[in-house]
Amino acid sequence: MTQASRFTALTATALLAFLAIGGAASAEPPTLEEVAAGVEAASLAGHNAWMLTSCALVLFMTVPGLAMFYGGLVRRKNVLSVLMQCLFLMGMMTVVWAMYGYSLAFGGNDNGENPYIGNDQYMRMAGVSRTWDEAAGVAIEPMFADSIPLLTHMVFQGMFFIITPALICGAFAERMKFSAMALFCLLWGTFVYCPLCHWVWDGGILAFGGEKSWGGGALDFAGGTVVHISSGISALICALMIGRRKGFGHEDMRPHNLTYTAIGAGMLWVGWFGFNAGSELLSDHLTASAFVVTHFGAAAGVLAWVAYECLTRGKPSVLGAASGAVAGLVCVTPAAGFVSPMSGLVMGAAGGFVCAWAVGVKNKLGYDDALDAFGVHGVGGTLGAILTGVFATRAHWDIAEGKPLGLLEASSYGESVMGGQLCATAVTWVFSVVATYVLLKIVDITVGLRIDEEGERRGLDIVDHEEEGYLL
Repeated sequence: MTQASRFTALTATALLAFLAIGGAASAEPPTLEEVAAGVEAASLAGHNAWMLTSCALVLFMTVPGLAMFYGGLVRRKNVLSVLMQCLFLMGMMTVVWAMYGYSLAFGGNDNGENPYIGNDQYMRMAGVSRTWDEAAGVAIEPMFADSIPLLTHMVFQGMFFIITPALICGAFAERMKFSAMALFCLLWGTFVYCPLCHWVWDGGILAFGGEKSWGGGALDFAGGTVVHISSGISALICALMIGRRKGFGHEDMRPHNLTYTAIGAGMLWVGWFGFNAGSELLSDHLTASAFVVTHFGAAAGVLAWVAYECLTRGKPSVLGAASGAVAGLVCVTPAAGFVSPMSGLVMGAAGGFVCAWAVGVKNKLGYDDALDAFGVHGVGGTLGAILTGVFATRAHWDIAEGKPLGLLEASSYGESVMGGQLCATAVTWVFSVVATYVLLKIVDITVGLRIDEEGERRGLDIVDHEEEGYLL
């Protein structure tokens, strides 16, 4: 913003503040303190308005976005089961987040005392919403970083808590029982997502610059490790442990409705602006940068996946274009607020090309990751975390001079963040593998993981829900 535009904005804000306090009807001009208070109030309102919009955008990514994207990829006898999984997780994970999830993820680390997991600070929303101060006779609004209400931060992060386990559902689509899915996601959110979130975003062992960080900590703007690597690696373990769908490799298992998938991809693209740009937790210049990087990454991902298909199969596909958009978005997610728009193009293209290759390798290796959750989120998230360590730049990072940088800029100016990126990626991989394996064993012992062979043949829509997506 130029000096002239700053002056204009401040003047306009000051005038609005003057009018709001009755200056238009009074001969007394506002004091500097009153003007400053009006400017601050307008700024806080702007930040909060953007964050609440971002909350809605991220929720929109689960249903209808992911539900449509995944729903179109399964056979028609299982379409409702996928929609139900996404819709049910919107309900269950919200309640878990309110009861204890937010506290485990963001509680009790104000002084770096809890580097591994949060405490009971925010259990059942204690201290999160407004309270009444009897002595002062006013309502007290808990704030996050003096910029947005803590309640807004809670609900924004809660939207991430909803969609992350829903991503894993793509790996075991068409064969996991609904009861097993519900129990697994409950346990996974509690014992995998909440610790990882605390480690990376609340000053834990993987937080960049944290007092007790391993390897210097990781730059993860919007969920490369916390969301995509964790869900993608867990999805792979689910696919391997549950096994292939009956008839895999010799029966027709093509997507039943690519129209749904294409529409869902568009919804995810739009919702991702809240996912990434909202992660600035403000409405400022870095929000704009993250917004543009997000869009550029998706666009380049489409082109790269389509180019890969043209080179390998001779024709582009709608499924490839939709998958390329998501792959590009996944890849730029950890870097969105740390890299330039042109780096976003490069990262999105890399994500589209590498993820297309990874999905092709799946077919050769023979494991049944039904909807390519690992190939897109696991591989794309890992690539994005590493490339963040290459392209992170001081100009878009907005940090003090002398701090670590991406490899390209560090070659001229100083230390690189690559060590922290590699450490966080490795820790997330190992933790997700071990924890997911243990949780799946627990679910299998308690309720059983998989639908029986006859139920799989009939479809989960009928067996689990006694409903049909299409009455033909």
